Amino acid sequence: PTKPLFLMSTNTDAAASESSTAHQIDVFWHEGMLHHDTGNGVFDTGIDPGFLDVLEKHPENSDRVKNMVSILKRGPISPHLSWNLGTHALIHELLSFHTPEYINELIEADKKGGKTLCTGTFLNPGSWDAALLAAGTTLSSMKHLLDGHGKIAYALVRPPGHHAQPSQADGYCFLNNAGLAVQLALDSGCKKVAVIDIDVHYGNGTAEGFYSSNKVFTISLHMNHGSWGPSHPQNGSVDELGEGEGYGYNLNIPLPNGTGDKGYDYAFHELVVPSIHKFEPDMIVLVLGQDSSAFDPNGRQCLTMEGYREIGRLVHGLATRHSDGRVLIVQEGGYHVTYSAYCLHATLEGVLNLPLPLLEDPVAYYPEDETFSVKVIEAIKSYVKDKMPLWRTD
Repeated sequence: PTKPLFLMSTNTDAAASESSTAHQIDVFWHEGMLHHDTGNGVFDTGIDPGFLDVLEKHPENSDRVKNMVSILKRGPISPHLSWNLGTHALIHELLSFHTPEYINELIEADKKGGKTLCTGTFLNPGSWDAALLAAGTTLSSMKHLLDGHGKIAYALVRPPGHHAQPSQADGYCFLNNAGLAVQLALDSGCKKVAVIDIDVHYGNGTAEGFYSSNKVFTISLHMNHGSWGPSHPQNGSVDELGEGEGYGYNLNIPLPNGTGDKGYDYAFHELVVPSIHKFEPDMIVLVLGQDSSAFDPNGRQCLTMEGYREIGRLVHGLATRHSDGRVLIVQEGGYHVTYSAYCLHATLEGVLNLPLPLLEDPVAYYPEDETFSVKVIEAIKSYVKDKMPLWRTD
């Protein structure tokens, strides 16, 4: 039998009261970001081998984001959301994170009709305008929080950004949207910013941008994938801890494939939450990728809607304690066109700390074995206790 997609409280008065008192999320979006066309091929290569009748869309395509927009506008969470129009970033704003040489390379590539910047990362006609919109929309989201207009902002953006390093593109990313927002927060008076990245891939670009800073604590939970070439020289391993004043302010949590809901929950409680408590940030940025989900074609981490919902709840608790409830959520990966939208919905439910799930999981349970991931997390915890100043007890 078909299961109901909406879970409604039987106590309608309590539900109405909760709806009126719960924090709203300000969503920032602009449909111009749909104009970034990544093309077709064998997965993300853009290659037609000549012997396939059906070439698939590049995984980072506009359909995935269209579903995210529609589930938020028409799904049960819609009363908790307000919508804001995104804007283009200005070139001088990009230079707060990126080098002039790299920005000039992108501008020239756009003028010449496009360029393959690295494997799977194609700047095509319309891509540069979409990238400027993604960066500007994320900056507008952060400014909204800094100006005191809200507590939770969600930058629903593409192209993604967390792999883009100060001087090069990487992993479908041109401009580091989250990194630009973090720098804006610092420039606007925030003393310490924490970045929690749950995309299935290491947020290497964001980490690289603040690798020498003790004002930004970058935390990345990711599949243990290592480096994938010249565009991604970082390994995402536990020994990449930062350098200079930033030593000990980059925490990598490479997780085994199939870690799942329980494993991520354990990693949060054993590593992420204690680290944030020690760092005491006055702004939190959640870098959100649904490619850690159970059914994503680009990852194998087996998170379900409930896992994402619980991560959202934990981030809500951290923000309540440390950043006056302020959280900026920045969209990154998530390539299952349907399930990514559902997992987004669940994450935002958690960040709002709603008492009951609003939307049922259409695929539900995925088997997981948490025993291996627990061993890995304990090993990481033992390592950072010895290496990271924030964790030392001596």
